Amino acid sequence: MKLLRDLLDKQKPLFQKGGKLENLYYLYEAGETFMFSPNHTTSPKGAQIKDAIDLKRMMITVVIAMIPCLIFGIYNTGAMHFLATGDANATFGDKFLLGATLVLPIVLVSYTAGGLVEVVFAVIRKHPINEGFLVTGMLIPLIVPATIPLWQVAVATIFAVVIAKEVFGGTGMNILNVAMTARAFLYFAYPAQISGDTVWTYVGENAVDGFSGATALSVVYQAGQSGENAVAELSQHNAGIMDGMFSFVNMFMGYIPGSIGETSTLMCLIGAAILLFTGVASWKIILSAFGGAYLMGVVMNLLSVNEYMALPSHYHLVMGGLAFGIVFMATDPVSASQTETGKWIYGLLIGALTIIIRVTNPAYPEGIMLAVLFMNVFAPLIDYYVVQANKKRRLQRATV
Repeated sequence: MKLLRDLLDKQKPLFQKGGKLENLYYLYEAGETFMFSPNHTTSPKGAQIKDAIDLKRMMITVVIAMIPCLIFGIYNTGAMHFLATGDANATFGDKFLLGATLVLPIVLVSYTAGGLVEVVFAVIRKHPINEGFLVTGMLIPLIVPATIPLWQVAVATIFAVVIAKEVFGGTGMNILNVAMTARAFLYFAYPAQISGDTVWTYVGENAVDGFSGATALSVVYQAGQSGENAVAELSQHNAGIMDGMFSFVNMFMGYIPGSIGETSTLMCLIGAAILLFTGVASWKIILSAFGGAYLMGVVMNLLSVNEYMALPSHYHLVMGGLAFGIVFMATDPVSASQTETGKWIYGLLIGALTIIIRVTNPAYPEGIMLAVLFMNVFAPLIDYYVVQANKKRRLQRATV
């Protein structure tokens, strides 16, 4: 490391003011800070807060919290493939290796495409490269299916970084969650590769008779349309291949078709524990979002007019991308509510809206993506009224 440090120090004058490569200083700075902690400090003027965490460490903590979802997603991608093709002799290594060959290129493309956009904007605007994409670059691969074409990952990533982030000024200024914007772009621009029963499981060859790559949400939706019992349909789906594929326990563990990192509620909760222990995420948003989803599920049970609405509330908590969206998307400190009371309202509405969209929208059985993006837009309004209410109470106390 000392050799690399010396090499960077030797080349630094070329990029500093007056050097031959002055215009590329922030490109050099990006590489330096990627490999080493920056040696500069804030201005001595004004109040200073001493803390062991900075933006880079915070972002790395979120990436570490997503590693359980990534590792399980790699394994599950391979496991679903061998299940679909009827290969009962596949080992853990076979499943993990196949999953890695499908998932890791998506991660690489996401980081490469988004990183290039960050570099271009840093050079044009002459500011350091923001560390925010460390998280976004990992989030995007985890919310897409393993069968997604790599060029679509690149296009969606570039679109999301430019439209949802850079046009607002970069990290810390964006209104919408960048990764969710990428997912929304894919869903509306290339629906054939992001929806339907065939995109969630990589088959590669003819699947065995009786296998369906439908997700749990799709199965429940079809049950609601046909009048069949939703829980019974879940337990019977693919029964000839894997008994109880969509049992509550199986959905909680994540051994089901779906986006790479979203299938396992358990892995999402492990990530949540890391974020809460380190103080990176808000427990109020997480708790209120899960609570809002559960309570809305109860309301749907009371208003039940079809089997989807009659689905027990606790099933909603382990289906689709609800857990992943709440833990890693709703808690985004930039696009979420900032006031403490606002966080309760923000999370509660995300959970409730997710279930409403799932159950009442026949064209879109999942709801967490739209719920998060919708509440991103309303987060400033929530904070505004919370602050106004606080000011009103203080004025009333002052006049007493």
